[in-house]
Amino acid sequence: MDSGPEALPLTTQTDLLSLNRTSLYYRPTGPDPVEVALKHRIDAIYTDRPFYGSRRMTVQLQREGYPVNRKRIQRYMREMGIWGLAPGPQTSTPHPEHKIYPYLLKDITAAYPNHVWGIDITYIRLHHGWLYLVAVIDWYSRYVVAWELSESLELPFVLTAAKRALSRAVPTIWNHDQGSHFTSPTYTALLLDKGVQISMDHRGRAFDNIFTERLWRSVKYEEVYLHDYFSPREAGQRLNRYFQFYNYDRPHQALGYRIPAEQYPLHGTAGGGTPLTPDP
Repeated sequence: MDSGPEALPLTTQTDLLSLNRTSLYYRPTGPDPVEVALKHRIDAIYTDRPFYGSRRMTVQLQREGYPVNRKRIQRYMREMGIWGLAPGPQTSTPHPEHKIYPYLLKDITAAYPNHVWGIDITYIRLHHGWLYLVAVIDWYSRYVVAWELSESLELPFVLTAAKRALSRAVPTIWNHDQGSHFTSPTYTALLLDKGVQISMDHRGRAFDNIFTERLWRSVKYEEVYLHDYFSPREAGQRLNRYFQFYNYDRPHQALGYRIPAEQYPLHGTAGGGTPLTPDP
C-alpha cells in the first residue's frame, strides 16, 4: 500500500482495492503465552523421556497441574514434530503417496567417515515462541555436517540443510525417519541423484536414529536450556557457536574422548546453518 507524499488517502486506496480498512492497522500477535509455556514443557519432558507418546505425556502434564486433555497434547506434539519412540500407532507419518525405503542398518555399524549419515528435526524454544532445527550428522565421527533453523515445519529448510551437506560430502547411506519431509520426492531426489542409499527407520523403533537423538539431548541440555533466546537471530547465533564447539572442541566419550573434527576429514567449516534474517 503506497504511503508516499503523493499517495492517495488510505480510505481511497482501500475503496479502490476493495479492502477492509481495519486490515491496514492489523499487527500480528505472537503465540499464546500459555501455549508457549506448555510446548516448552512438552519439549523438556520429551527430551528426557523420548518414549513418551501423547497418552503418557498428557498424564504427566496433568500430574504437574496442567489442565489439558489428550486431544490438545496430540495436536501440540504434531505441531512440534515429535512423537513417542515406543512402538505404537503414534509414530512419524509418511505421506500416503510417498515411497517408503527399507531400513538398511540392522547389522551395520558406521565404519568410516561418510559411511552413514542421519538427519532429523527438533523443536527449539524461544522466550516468546519456538523454532525448528534440522541437522545432518555423520554417525562415525559424530560430526554435524550441516544444520538449519526455520520458523515453520515446511520442507524448504530441510532441503537447504540437505543440499549444504551434499555440497561438502556424499555418504554411502543416509538414514532418517518416515516423516513426510524425508519421504518427499523432492528430498529423496537430492539423495538419489548423488547415488546415496536411502535408509528409513522402522515405524516405532526407538533406536534406529539414536545418534541424532543423542545430539538433540546434547544441544538442549548444554545450550538451549541454559539460555533464553529472545529472537530467531539470537538462537541462530548461539547455536552456531555451539555447533562450532560440538564439532571442534567437545570430547566425546564414545570416541575415546576425541573430538568429531579429529575423526572427520572435512576441516575449516562447522556445518553451520545460514543465519536467519535479523529482527526489525
